[in-house]
Amino acid sequence: MTTYTFTSKADVAYAQIRQQILDGSLEAGSALAQYELAASMGISITPLREAIRRLSGEGLVLLEGHRNARVAAMDFEEARQLFETRQALEPAAMALAAVRRTDADIARMNAALESLLPVTRQWGEVALAAHREVHQALYTASHNMVMIRMLNDLWDKSDRYRRAGLELPSGGEPRTRDFEEHHRLVELVTEGDADAARSLTCSHIANSLTAAALDAHEGRTDVAATV
Repeated sequence: MTTYTFTSKADVAYAQIRQQILDGSLEAGSALAQYELAASMGISITPLREAIRRLSGEGLVLLEGHRNARVAAMDFEEARQLFETRQALEPAAMALAAVRRTDADIARMNAALESLLPVTRQWGEVALAAHREVHQALYTASHNMVMIRMLNDLWDKSDRYRRAGLELPSGGEPRTRDFEEHHRLVELVTEGDADAARSLTCSHIANSLTAAALDAHEGRTDVAATV
């Protein structure tokens, strides 16, 4: 999850609703009960509506008339674009990380691995959070703040599609390939092998949960996926 600095009640509402949409707590297509949401957050309706307008600008919420709002439906064209952008950016970030990583970066990566679990339905949200921390620790070591911000945003916006991949038949499998690849990526970045880190990241993304969701949506064979 991206860390936000809150400056207003609208910021707080924005971050909370955005996360609930991205993690599926607020389901795609569902109406937003605005007064109930405001009450649950302990705020008035005005900052809540400001947050909803902001989310509408990101395409996560659809405004229907003056007062009605609905969580945007899953858009697999968006998923494709997010996936393609991640394919372009994350391998480059991993290569930079292999060149620029510091002792502190290496310590963070290894600490993240200690909590890593195979991402399957069995482990659910705990595994997804641990998996995200490993990837974030890796690409943060690139020390390219533009890339880091873009990858954080890509990761968040891909969460709905990642969870769709988890609901496929392969989401119930024990899946150890991704688990092992995360350990290998940390080794390659630590060793400073930029080319190998870039190459492994490319294949890792090509077999991701988002890729599996896209393949299933487009009618291709469901294959065992990494994340």
